[in-house]
Amino acid sequence: MKKVIGVSLFTPIVLSVLCACVFGQSPSRADTLKEIETKRAELQLLEKQFLAPAEEDRALYAEFLKQPNTGLIRLLPREVYDTEVYKKNLKSLTMRGGGSYYSFTRLTHEYGYGSDICLDSGYLSVGFVGADYGLLLKLGDVPIEQVTGENPSARFITSYSPPTLEPEVRLEARRFGAGATIDGVLYKSRVPVELNTTFLLRSISPDRTDVLVAFKVIGKDSDGSATLVWQLLKTYPKPVLARNE
Repeated sequence: MKKVIGVSLFTPIVLSVLCACVFGQSPSRADTLKEIETKRAELQLLEKQFLAPAEEDRALYAEFLKQPNTGLIRLLPREVYDTEVYKKNLKSLTMRGGGSYYSFTRLTHEYGYGSDICLDSGYLSVGFVGADYGLLLKLGDVPIEQVTGENPSARFITSYSPPTLEPEVRLEARRFGAGATIDGVLYKSRVPVELNTTFLLRSISPDRTDVLVAFKVIGKDSDGSATLVWQLLKTYPKPVLARNE
């Protein structure tokens, strides 16, 4: 009977000591936050590496990329990597927009601050939110180095003057969304991704930016991502949206 009592008295003491050790070894909230910040930085670096174009593509366009206002980017397919849209996708990136958007003025894939182009379900598009809109012109297999915006077929897209009244802006967005043929040339806000094809893009974001960009699709990967080499050809005065009172 004495042995039983001894064990029963000893057991709570051992458990209390063990619990004290466990809680004593638990990290503080400050330590946990530091670890979260470290992991986030590591993840952002990995996502940056995942978005980076192939080195052979960079080497191929090395001379062109020495010019001002040029770049080489990879766009990820929105239907694969954008967690905000495709909630069940296990391949989603933490970056807002999943690496499928890009701004040629802010030079970032991060969505939400004025993006000019998006890759979604095998299509490239312009104009995504609010009164933002734009148009795309397919030039064909033209060397990106030769695109200046002076081509006769590009006359409309380069000289286009966007309206300022919001209802008219909305009408223009719908017009180019459906596709508009002007002087025998087709302009759309959404086009299929075509390898070795050059496009002109006019991206109009009222109260923010209006730009003309030439880009060429030089690569497509098995996951649906596309590599684009681009040049910002012209920056127009900021369009000011006049809203009806």
